[in-house]
Amino acid sequence: MRIDILTALPDYVERVVGLTVVRRAKGKVELHVHDLGAYAEGHYKQIDDYPYGGGAGMVLKPEPIFTCIEALGDTPDEIIYLSPDGEPLTQALANTLSLKKHIVLLAGHYKGVDHRVREALVTREVSVGDYVLSGGELPALLVVDAVVRLIPGVLGDAQSALEDSFQDGLLGAPAYTRPASFRGLEVPEVLCSGNHNSIAEWREEVRQQRTRERRPDLWQQYVARVQT
Repeated sequence: MRIDILTALPDYVERVVGLTVVRRAKGKVELHVHDLGAYAEGHYKQIDDYPYGGGAGMVLKPEPIFTCIEALGDTPDEIIYLSPDGEPLTQALANTLSLKKHIVLLAGHYKGVDHRVREALVTREVSVGDYVLSGGELPALLVVDAVVRLIPGVLGDAQSALEDSFQDGLLGAPAYTRPASFRGLEVPEVLCSGNHNSIAEWREEVRQQRTRERRPDLWQQYVARVQT
């Protein structure tokens, strides 16, 4: 898989990427970080300008973005713009993106990007939540982490990704490790029983209970899906 990140802050992105699951994905993921400033025109390599019609803030210019994407030399499966008004980043979307061969992540900055970029280049817009950040770099990194960990061979235990929260619409079950007793706090007896059927039943019951209590929106979707 190839991932390209277009950003106004390449140094920041590269530092953080080195701390993510991507470092364990050598040979499976090819990641490139592109400095939009390197594709800007003029003596000052300006990548932003004032918005037409007035208003506060600056807008990323279209030229550097078009030039950078055209320089990639092929047609990506997805060109994704990280935006508050995009579709929510979900586990289902991460699963879908993990099957792509080449995705481009465009990190907006300031007041966003010239809308002509979204009209002419972007194939998908993704939001990481109902809040506003100073730039799209953190959302892009969240997408990378959520997607890369699903690629076979990246995690040491492939089953771990399959058992994550949201994979089947439910939250995950609580996790415990040694010691079995700590300061009067006990591990549930069933987890120490060695009875795998009983353990699986307990985990499923707890997952459903936690989802009902903590995320009733997910629970309703889960019930509707099971009933169809």
